[in-house]
Amino acid sequence: MKKIKRALISVSNKKNLRNLLKILKKFNVEIISSGGTFKEIKRLKFRCIEVSDYTNFPEILGGRLKTLHPKIHGGILNIRNNKRHSKDLKKNNFKNIDLVIVNFYPFEEIIQKTKNHKKIIENIDIGGPTMVRAAAKNYNDVATLTSSDQYPNLINQLNKNNGSTSLEFRKKMSQIAFTETAYYDSLIANYFNKISNNNFPEKKIFHSKFIEKLRYGENPHQQSAIYSLGSSLNLSQLHGKQLSYNNYNDINAALTISDSLPNNTGVVIIKHANPCGVSIIKDKLKSYKSALACDPVSAFGGVVLCNFKIDLKLALELNKMFLEVIIAKKFDKNALKILKKKKNVRLIDSSNFKFNQEFKINSFNETLLFQNEDKIKFKSKDFKVVSKNKPNYQQMKNLIFAFNVCRYVKSNAIVLAQNESTIGIGSGQPSRIDSCKIAIDKMKKFSKNHDDISAASDAFFPFVDGIEKLVQSGVSAVIQPSGSINDKDIIKFANDTNTVLVFSKTRHFRH
Repeated sequence: MKKIKRALISVSNKKNLRNLLKILKKFNVEIISSGGTFKEIKRLKFRCIEVSDYTNFPEILGGRLKTLHPKIHGGILNIRNNKRHSKDLKKNNFKNIDLVIVNFYPFEEIIQKTKNHKKIIENIDIGGPTMVRAAAKNYNDVATLTSSDQYPNLINQLNKNNGSTSLEFRKKMSQIAFTETAYYDSLIANYFNKISNNNFPEKKIFHSKFIEKLRYGENPHQQSAIYSLGSSLNLSQLHGKQLSYNNYNDINAALTISDSLPNNTGVVIIKHANPCGVSIIKDKLKSYKSALACDPVSAFGGVVLCNFKIDLKLALELNKMFLEVIIAKKFDKNALKILKKKKNVRLIDSSNFKFNQEFKINSFNETLLFQNEDKIKFKSKDFKVVSKNKPNYQQMKNLIFAFNVCRYVKSNAIVLAQNESTIGIGSGQPSRIDSCKIAIDKMKKFSKNHDDISAASDAFFPFVDGIEKLVQSGVSAVIQPSGSINDKDIIKFANDTNTVLVFSKTRHFRH
C-alpha cells in the first residue's frame, strides 16, 4: 500500500472533478494544478497550489511550458526506497508526488472537426503524456489516472485502503496509461503521415478502440473481439441478439457494396461475405424482390442491406424470410414494430455510417498486407467497346452494374445481370469457367426470363471457353478486363456470335 499525500491534476476534460476532489480532501491530499484545471478546482471551492507557485517558475510560451520542471518530474519519478533518490530530493527540496491525474488535449476530436493545421498542432499535448509516462514507469510508488471514467475506482481504493492505493491497482493503471500514450502518439504520427501523403512509412502504427468481445470467432472454438480504428462504428443496433464475428464480416461486405451504389438506391443480400443478390431498381419493394430472386436459397439466413429507409410495405416482405441481419438507413416506426416481432433478427441503422478508412488490412503470422480499397468510380473512358456489335444504352448500364458488383465477389467472379439486378453469381472458384457454370446454374434455377443478359468477369478470360460458355447460356453482352494473350481470339468469338464485348482497363480481384 502507498499513501497518497500529494496529487497533481491537469485535465483537459474537467467533468466529474467534484467527487474526486471530495475524496482527496477527505484524506488530506495536497493538490497541485495548472491553467484551466487550477481555475476549475478553485471555482469548485477546493484548496489547490498552482504549478508555477509550486515550482517557483512561471508558465511560459503561452502555456506551452507548465509542468516540464525537475520539481514535478523528480517528485513523480523517484523510487521511494532508493537512498540516492531520497538524497537527491532532499538536496533539491523536492517533494514526492504520489498521484498523477491527467487527460490529454483532445487531439482526436480536433482533427475530426477542423483542417486548421495551426490549431491541430496546438492540440498536441506535451506535458500531459510526459507526466503520465513518468508516473506509469514508477507505478511501484505512484498511481496515474488518464480518464474521468477511472475516478470511481480510485475513490473505492482510497475509501477501502484509508487513503492508500494497492500495488495491483497502480500496476493496472500503469498498463492503461501506457496504452493511452501509445494511442495518442499513434494519432499524431498518422496525422502527419496523412498530410504528407506518406501511405507506406518506414514504421506503420495502428490505433483502435475496443468495442466489445464477441461470443466467438468464425467458429465456436475461436476467440474474437471487435475494435474500431475511428471513434466508433457509427452503426446503431436497434434490436436482436449480439452481433457475431460472421455478422460483422457480412455487414462489412454489404456496406462496402452499398457505398458503390447510387445514393438511397439499391438492395444487397450477403451470405458468407459474398453477394448472393444485388439490385438497384428504384422501386424499393421491387429492388428487394429482384435481389432476392437471384438466389433465394442462399439468401436464407443471410444479411440484407437496404440503401434507404425501410417502410412498412417492405418490412412485411422482409418478415417472410429468415434473416440474420437487416441493415437500413433508418426504419419507419411501423416497419420497426413489424420487424421486432422476430426476437433474434438484428436490426442495424446505418444512417450515420460513412467510410473513413482509405486502406484495408489483411494479416498473417505477424505480417500485414496493406492496400487501398478498390473504390474506383467507373467512367465511360474506363471502358472500350471492342466488338462490332455495339451495346445500346440499357445494355451498357447493365454491363457496368454487373462489373461493379463483380469486384465485390470473391475471385474468380462472374456476375450475370438483367434490368440492373443480378440473376446469377459465381464466386470463389480456382477456375474461371467453374464460376461461369455456377452463375449460369443459378440463373437457370431461379430466373425464367433469359432475354438480354449481361455478364461481367472480374479479370480477363484466359481462353475462349469461358465467354463461349456464357454465350451458349444466352448471354448477349460481356464486360471483362483486357490483358489476355488470347484477347484477339475472344474478340473474334464475340464478333462471330454477334455478342457485345466491352473491355475494361482495370482488373478487380477480391480474395
